[in-house]
Parts: sequence; C-alpha cells; structure tokens
Amino acid sequence: MAGMTEEEASALDEEITNADISLKPGMGGIFARQALRRGKISFEIHDPFYSEKNQAELRRRIADVEAGKNLTPHELLEVDDE
Repeated sequence: MAGMTEEEASALDEEITNADISLKPGMGGIFARQALRRGKISFEIHDPFYSEKNQAELRRRIADVEAGKNLTPHELLEVDDE
C-alpha cells in the first residue's frame, strides 16, 4: 500500500486476513495507518449473538435441557418437498 513500508504492509495484511476483512483499493492509506498505530481496526464489529446477555441465556437454556427442565414436546412439523 502506498506510503507504507514492506513490514507495515505485511503486518496490516496479516491483521486484515485474521479479521476476515476485505480491503478495497483506495481505502488503504488512512485506514491502514490507523490500524497499525492502534494495533486494531478503528471500528468494532458487533454481533448480538455473542453479547454477554445472549450467551448467558444460551447457557441457561442448555442447562435446562441437560437437566430435563422446561421441555415442551410437540409433534414434528411436516415439510412439503416441492
């Protein structure tokens, strides 16, 4: 990337690959320098599935199932193959 040493470009490429981010041409310069300075990308990726609240709820439900609590049997749903 323009204005970066080979070492900086390599470090950034590794971080971007690890974060599974696709960098489009033209985005590189400022984004790259900030990411290298901070040692992380300049924004947060938020997925509500991994929130502490949701993870606690999933742990609670798993514990209930393992203990045989709060289970509601129901008929299997039929799916029409078209």
